[in-house]
Amino acid sequence: MNSKQRWMGGVVLLGGGVLLAALLLKGKEEIHQTHVEEQQQKVEQTTKDANSTAPVQLQSMTVDVETEKKLLEQQRRAREKSVAEQEARAAEFLAMQQQAEADAARKAAEEYAAINARRQAAQQSSDNIPPEVVEEKKNTAQSTKSTASVDTQKREAEKKTLEQQRLAADAQKKADQLKKEQEAKRKADADKKAADEKQRQLDAEKKASEAKRKAEAEKKAQEDKKRKEDDAKKEDAKKKAEAEKARELLEHGDKNWMVQVALAANQANADAVVSKLRAKGYKVTTSPTSKGIRIMVGPSKDRDAADAARKKIVTDPSLNMKSAWVIDWVPLDQR
Repeated sequence: MNSKQRWMGGVVLLGGGVLLAALLLKGKEEIHQTHVEEQQQKVEQTTKDANSTAPVQLQSMTVDVETEKKLLEQQRRAREKSVAEQEARAAEFLAMQQQAEADAARKAAEEYAAINARRQAAQQSSDNIPPEVVEEKKNTAQSTKSTASVDTQKREAEKKTLEQQRLAADAQKKADQLKKEQEAKRKADADKKAADEKQRQLDAEKKASEAKRKAEAEKKAQEDKKRKEDDAKKEDAKKKAEAEKARELLEHGDKNWMVQVALAANQANADAVVSKLRAKGYKVTTSPTSKGIRIMVGPSKDRDAADAARKKIVTDPSLNMKSAWVIDWVPLDQR
């Protein structure tokens, strides 16, 4: 009970401190608010006097100083009054707090005295009991103690029995768990062995498949190489035959005599020259070469006719072709 009273006194002290701080803070805010209001009133009064348009007589500097002093004195007195009120409230609260602490201490002392009185009364009543009653109570206590001892031994025996049963159950549980673990381990080993065997078979099949694929790839590569070599040989033979045929035509076949008049760099230039010649009635043939587009007039069956056509072309000032010459030419379809 004494600790409870002390706890209540601590709560009262804490609440009083919080209330005192709040009162002081409120007093400071009121003082600040009063000062701000007085400054605003002073500024408003000054502004009103400055903005007044009515003709007034200016007061002397002495009057302004006296007015300022009076205002400052009023402000000082208001602040002192507010502070005094706050201090008075704080002192009043402090007195109330001290009174509460004193009441709590007095109540705790009264309760403690009552407890001691009850203890003393109980002790005096036990001293007045007759010896026979005391002996009977003593025997009763011993009997109760003996019975309690027997009950305790019985409970201990039951406890030991239960403990033994629990230990046996735990041992059986551990044996079952060990058996399950061994069984699971054997099964896992068997599964692993089967998986390893299956993996070995898969690896062997994969190696065999890889070797087969490699052999097939090598065989196909050799076949492709042989086919390419055969195709190259055939192509070479074909080219040789065509070259032989062209050479035979050039040497022993029918020849057409043509008059080559120009070698154009591109198709546009060739078309311009062909248009000029055809406008004059010449039969014009073009043939692309590696150096440009060959432009020819003809063909003629003999060289003399081709040379006559050449002379006619180079002497025609409208054609402006000074470098024509006669060539023996075999058409592409006859080569």
